[in-house]
Amino acid sequence: MWKMDYDAAASHWIERDKESVHMEEVALKERIETFIGGHNTCALATASQDCVRNTPIEYNYVDGCFYFFSEGGLKFKGLKENKNVGMAIFEPYGGFGQLKSLQVQGVASMVEPFSEEYLKLMEHKKIPVEAMKKLPQAMNLIKVVPMAYDYLDSDLKKEGFGSRQHLIMSCPF
Repeated sequence: MWKMDYDAAASHWIERDKESVHMEEVALKERIETFIGGHNTCALATASQDCVRNTPIEYNYVDGCFYFFSEGGLKFKGLKENKNVGMAIFEPYGGFGQLKSLQVQGVASMVEPFSEEYLKLMEHKKIPVEAMKKLPQAMNLIKVVPMAYDYLDSDLKKEGFGSRQHLIMSCPF
C-alpha cells in the first residue's frame, strides 16, 4: 500500500536550494520590490483551526509592508486566531520557462481606524477622510509585515542563478 511521504515533499525546495546559486541579498530585495511594485493584487491566505480562507485582494505596499483595506469577510476569522498569513503574487502561467511569482510569509495586525498609520494609507490611496467617515463603519485595515519571501523567476537561470530565491527578513525593507 502506498504511503505519502509528506516530509520529503515539504523539504523538496529546501534541499534543492542547498545546491542553487543565490543572488546577493541587496539585488534580490530590489528584484522582489520591483515585482511587488508591478502588481497590485494578491491571494491572501488566513487560517484558523477550522477555516482556511484564500482571498484575492488589492494590496498597497508602503514602507516595506503590505496593507489591505477590507469591509470584512471570513479572512477575519483566521486573523482573530492566527496572525501568520501567506500571500501569493503571480503572473499568468505561460509554461515552465516563463514562471514568475512571489510567495510571502508574514505576520498580520490590524491598524486602528483613523490613527496616523491609517490616515497615511488613506492618503496613499487618495481616499478622502470625509468619505471614509460617511461609511456606516470605517474600513478595516490589515497590515502584513513580511517575514520571508520565495521569489520564482525562470529568467534568473539566464543570469546564472537558481530560478527560485529565498529571502528571510530580519526586519521590513
